[in-house]
Amino acid sequence: MDTPLLISSQIEFAARFFNSVEVVTRTVEGPIHRSSWGETARRAKQLANALQAMGIKRGDRVATLAWNTHRHLEVYFAVSSFGAVLHTINPRLPLDQLRYVVDHAEDVALFFDTTFLKLAQFLAAQPNPLRHYVALTDAAHLPADSGIQGLRDYEGLIADESDQFTWPTFDENTASSLCYTSGTAGFPKGVLYSHRSTVIHSYAICMADALGICTADVTLPVVPMFHVNAWGIPYATAMTGSKLVLPGPGLDPVNLLELIETEKATNLLGVPTVWMALLNHARAQGKKMTSVKKVVIGGSACPPYMIEAWEKEHDARVIHAWGMTEMSPVGTTGVLLPQHEALPDAERFAFKRKQGRPVFGVDLRLVDDDGAVVAHDGKTSGHLQVRGPWVAGSYYKRERDEAHQDGWFYTGDIATIDPDSYMQITDRSKDVIKSGGEWVSSIDLENAAMSHPSVQHAAAIGLPHPKWQERPLLIVVKAPGKDVSQEELHKFLQTKLVKWWLPDAIEFIDALPLGATGKVLKRELRTKFADYKLPEAADRPS
Repeated sequence: MDTPLLISSQIEFAARFFNSVEVVTRTVEGPIHRSSWGETARRAKQLANALQAMGIKRGDRVATLAWNTHRHLEVYFAVSSFGAVLHTINPRLPLDQLRYVVDHAEDVALFFDTTFLKLAQFLAAQPNPLRHYVALTDAAHLPADSGIQGLRDYEGLIADESDQFTWPTFDENTASSLCYTSGTAGFPKGVLYSHRSTVIHSYAICMADALGICTADVTLPVVPMFHVNAWGIPYATAMTGSKLVLPGPGLDPVNLLELIETEKATNLLGVPTVWMALLNHARAQGKKMTSVKKVVIGGSACPPYMIEAWEKEHDARVIHAWGMTEMSPVGTTGVLLPQHEALPDAERFAFKRKQGRPVFGVDLRLVDDDGAVVAHDGKTSGHLQVRGPWVAGSYYKRERDEAHQDGWFYTGDIATIDPDSYMQITDRSKDVIKSGGEWVSSIDLENAAMSHPSVQHAAAIGLPHPKWQERPLLIVVKAPGKDVSQEELHKFLQTKLVKWWLPDAIEFIDALPLGATGKVLKRELRTKFADYKLPEAADRPS
């Protein structure tokens, strides 16, 4: 039968076959809220009726500034299933970029958590297409004297609406949601997802050799729902009936450890910085997270010690994953082949440090500077290109762009792919350090530095060199309460890296500049150290 792939089918499936499975939230107001997939579906229909009463039409963009909560989950399914477009906004964007994405998307309504009242007030004071403002709370917690004309509370908005609503049927290629890149270079670019691409992506990440989400899981997505649709987890958990635990604004290790222990979370998903804090907290408390079976780590390269810490200290299987906003976002996962799973730990972890193998639906290739395809031999680096049914074919409102050529998307990453199809990002093309005609991987240099117990965070940038074109400067943030000298760290790195990858200098700073998605803003480091003079040396380390 030729039936369209629609997001409404996911929430309907969850309501019919997993009606009583829990959806648990640490609310913005503080207490734990317990709901279910059935209740989520009923309240989504109440919201759909409210959207209709507000005059919102199919195709209209509806924005959110919200944490991972049950209310945000209801907005997710109501807006897209209704036929409108869900635009999840990253609240960490600078104000000029926040204003830009609202204008560019032509959002007509904004649903926001009270945490982000000031951002909503900022938008309400600007000339923009927004006509409706809804605070994701109840009347008792509605901000008084907000200054936002017509502000309504979410619970009051849906209270009198019927929980009966027939989801419309339409073309599966209809737009379902809109995300913007983090805008690390210029203004953010919009990526428009369709119902078809979202549902297919959901199927893919549920596969055992991808993220393996299933009804036996208790899934805790720490990755925000404002960041690439929380890696597709809201949709995947609905279609599998996984119990869903939403941390709300509590991304601190104390709240996360409490949720993991009380809800018996089995499946965690988030970025390395979150896991670094959680692992340190659990270690300090002498706690072992016995319920956790899988930890998906993405967003940026995972330091090797983190993989070993999860697996050796907590018996949890780490899935190192890679993707992009332009890819919905999952592209590769580090689920090992049987022959590699059976290797001794040192060799097995070497494969786990890579970004993994492509999931079904994603095709990868490497090209050189001239566009010629290079070998997948695990040694030859090239520009990583991707294609597939959930890979963006263009940016929103842009007919042509350099990133999409010949049916492939140019990711901006430099990578290798080995004969077993394990892909490893060695750098961003704009961050790779070019020294004497060879490439120094800033990621490998950073990971080596962060394997030192006194280093909390590290970033490597290339600085001009009269003979070698560029040489690396390593910028380090020391771990709290720890100390290490430049000489000690340099000697430590000599045991980890080939000599000519060693940094020409090491500088310590209090904190690295981070962007809206938690990635290091290397352009700011290049500006900060633009006049930095590397020590004069007659030759490059060899």
